[in-house]
Amino acid sequence: MVRWKPIAYSALGLVSLLVLGATGYAWTQLNRLDSGLATADVIAPSAQLPASPSVVPEQNILLAGVDSRTDVQGNPLPRDILDQLHAGDQSDGGDTTDTMIVVHIPAGGGAATAISIPRDSYVDIAGGYGKHKINSAYTYGKNAERQRLTAQGVTGAELERRADQAGARTAIQTVEQFTGLTINHYAAVNLVGFYSLSLAVGGVPVCLKEPVHDSYSGADFPAGRQTLSGAQALAFVRQRHGLPNGDLDRIARQQAFLSSAAKVLLDTGTLANPVKLNNLIAAVQQSVLIDQGWDLLDFAKQMRSLSSDGLTFATIPVQSLNLQTPYDGDAVKVDQAQVRSFIGALIGEPVTSSASSPASVQPYVAAAPAGRSSTPPTTDASVVPSGGGTDLTGCVS
Repeated sequence: MVRWKPIAYSALGLVSLLVLGATGYAWTQLNRLDSGLATADVIAPSAQLPASPSVVPEQNILLAGVDSRTDVQGNPLPRDILDQLHAGDQSDGGDTTDTMIVVHIPAGGGAATAISIPRDSYVDIAGGYGKHKINSAYTYGKNAERQRLTAQGVTGAELERRADQAGARTAIQTVEQFTGLTINHYAAVNLVGFYSLSLAVGGVPVCLKEPVHDSYSGADFPAGRQTLSGAQALAFVRQRHGLPNGDLDRIARQQAFLSSAAKVLLDTGTLANPVKLNNLIAAVQQSVLIDQGWDLLDFAKQMRSLSSDGLTFATIPVQSLNLQTPYDGDAVKVDQAQVRSFIGALIGEPVTSSASSPASVQPYVAAAPAGRSSTPPTTDASVVPSGGGTDLTGCVS
């Protein structure tokens, strides 16, 4: 388990929202988001939180990075953007949620916990779709709703928007039944969102021990210090081919990136720079979708005490990286009882489970953020968490 910063392109959108609420000046700018941020009706009424609570309520936020080729309004992404992102065409991607993170905020505020769920975790999909990789829950829900709406004559952006909403609901319900946590808020961002957000902050410093070249993601970087944004940043966090443990190592790669991104936002005057702040707010408006009941002004007030030590990050325990499945190829084997027990220990509350599992399986631990005297083990030996250049131990300049 490591401190701070959730991972991946979905997380950068929420990190931006969190950091906007961390300073008085930036908090006042959140009013500008109200009229421009895309929302969706995806949270069940029983899970919705009271408006303007007197104390910070306990809550769970699902962050989803959707591998979609449409924007938050359902419009197709431009061909030139897809080419830059090595994202294929509109038929690629499958609308899977290639990043899923649950952020748990305890009652009264304080340190939060971000729990990453590997995208290939083999679980029961809500809605009676059977057992599949968890990243396909969104796809199953979306495709079923698209077929229903198409039969009714719905087309274009309206079709995509409403189908996406159904996909998000299925993903939320799947995470709830797997983890035992009730999801109170939802935030999602697609491929172009990460591209825009990384540009808006002026790039993020990273450091690689070794050069990498991956034709699938477009990652092509020398060893050493470098600042990445746009298509390069997306390639950095998407790479999994060539890493010993694939998606699990990608989690470490992404966390290192977000560790540096948070430092850029918090420590380098980004929020005090009107141009950069305007760019950041515009990027959030264009790329982040949240549930329609999420009052960002209330949330910002709750998060005003956020610091770079304000979030603990962990990844659920896994039992195998090479589970053979009937229809989905290799998947990540996970045990629901073990996962719920692990989450309960993290958040200090029991999570009910009806199954049992061996206690010997250990959670995957990603690389530690910069500034630590010791680094938890990570199987991705190629990456060094840069943290804005404060810790480059072992990195070739």
